[in-house]
Amino acid sequence: MATLVAAGGIACHGSQSAAQRFDAAQAMGWMRYQVAAGPRVPGQPGHRLVAEWLERELRARADSVEVQAFAHVTAAGDTLALRNIIARFRPSDPNRILYVTHWDTRPEAEKDPDSSKRHQPIPGANDGASGTALLLEVADALKKAPPAVGVDLLFVDGEDYGSFEADSMKDVLIGARYFARHLPTGYRPLFAVLWDMVGGRDQQIYEEGYSLERAPEVVERVWSTAEELHLGAMFRPMNGGYITDDHVPLQEAGIRAIDVIGFENYRAWHHTMEDTPDKVSEASLADVGRLALALLH
Repeated sequence: MATLVAAGGIACHGSQSAAQRFDAAQAMGWMRYQVAAGPRVPGQPGHRLVAEWLERELRARADSVEVQAFAHVTAAGDTLALRNIIARFRPSDPNRILYVTHWDTRPEAEKDPDSSKRHQPIPGANDGASGTALLLEVADALKKAPPAVGVDLLFVDGEDYGSFEADSMKDVLIGARYFARHLPTGYRPLFAVLWDMVGGRDQQIYEEGYSLERAPEVVERVWSTAEELHLGAMFRPMNGGYITDDHVPLQEAGIRAIDVIGFENYRAWHHTMEDTPDKVSEASLADVGRLALALLH
């Protein structure tokens, strides 16, 4: 996830019954699996292992799965083999909802208080694995109870590889940029939600600045549904600042996308070696998962 800078209506609403199918214990197991596989840094064994596992699990659940395999040449001249994975439910339905997360991990823990660890790849339990586990469990729930509209679950690669400094962002948000440049003809989902770092303990999730400016009706839908599910203590209806994240390239491509990101209570472990499974809460995943499913019904 990136650096924080301070700073048309949708008719259908979710239901509590639809949301109750989210299995948070299973999602926690998938989060732990990703961390145990090793760093999901492009070019490392854990990256390949998790990509193959994720594709296999999604093919067992979704109506169809598309893999966008592509190469990215970094600012340093290295070539990264990357892949976005797109799981689709009701693929022929023109009315679609898009959910997004990133599945890669950052190659350097540059914020770690121990300077000797700053060149190590982060475990990425919350920053990467929690969102991936969330959407995989969403896929599991949709397999059991198909949605009433088309749903696309997009797992992007290369989100966290390089620098988020404004003048050197060539090597971040790579998969989201690629997807935004290769949209299917006429692809315009009803709305899109990016789920990033959504498993933190006692997390509070604030409305994000670019989301409020560019897709305020989607922010209203998500936060009002959270209130209906009695999640107001977690989903705080106030501007938490501007975050450069995977939703921004989608917005620039004309998609009504917002960022649901649990950053505030996670600052101490962000981009450090302490982004470990003990920092992820089953209760938090359960609540965010209920919301993610409710928004689809």
